[in-house]
Amino acid sequence: MSAVNYQIHSDDSQKPWIILIHGLFGSLDNLSGLRRLFTEQFQVLSIDLPDHGQSSFTEEFSFKHYAHLISQTLAALNIQSATLVGHSLGGKVAMQIALDNASLVKRLVIIDIAPVKYLPRHNQVFAGLNAVDLGHIESRKQAEESLAQHIQESGVRQFLLKSLYNQENQWFWRFNLKLLQRDYIKLSEAIESEHSFNKPVLFIKGQLSDYLLAEHKEATLTLFPNSKSRVINGVGHWLHAEKPKVCHEMIMSFILAQK
Repeated sequence: MSAVNYQIHSDDSQKPWIILIHGLFGSLDNLSGLRRLFTEQFQVLSIDLPDHGQSSFTEEFSFKHYAHLISQTLAALNIQSATLVGHSLGGKVAMQIALDNASLVKRLVIIDIAPVKYLPRHNQVFAGLNAVDLGHIESRKQAEESLAQHIQESGVRQFLLKSLYNQENQWFWRFNLKLLQRDYIKLSEAIESEHSFNKPVLFIKGQLSDYLLAEHKEATLTLFPNSKSRVINGVGHWLHAEKPKVCHEMIMSFILAQK
């Protein structure tokens, strides 16, 4: 079994669990702003997706396989009920977990992604990553210069560079670039299930983002009929990093409404 890396933040074993799952090319640190805000009310499990961070590399991407690996990890930790919070690709994986293992998921929070097929939107990112010659660069600065040939946004370059590390004078990406590029079309596909997840679901959209759109409503309600959506103004796809307190308050309001 592939190992899923995680961190537990808990000061009371009686508190309920909340699980945080990051997006493509990221790591569990990406949701640290939210994590810090949740530790007062919850035991927090932050997860590195398979093929990301310090989790093991896999042989082939599928939402079901990722969902299975994470569900196995929760079972090994004896977590029998949890609120799942997933951003982007992590949101799609969280949706798959809920559809495949509904008894495990008390409620679901999806940050800026829908359960639909997306057109390719990371071509420039892959071009930038492939432009970084890991065998010959000598610094992060050199890596960023290579990324900048294809990726204009400084914030995106800095985000990617968080996953660049040096070991014994050799540079590596923590994410499985070869697999993610090869199977990219699979992680752009829609979430599929023969049944729906009927527990409460909250979709949070960044106002300036085009990932979660009105045209996705029908597909979303088919799989998640007990879902609602909220918008955070003035932010894009990284709303949890841009306005963590607003995002946290929105999630807590949703959770408290279920009690």
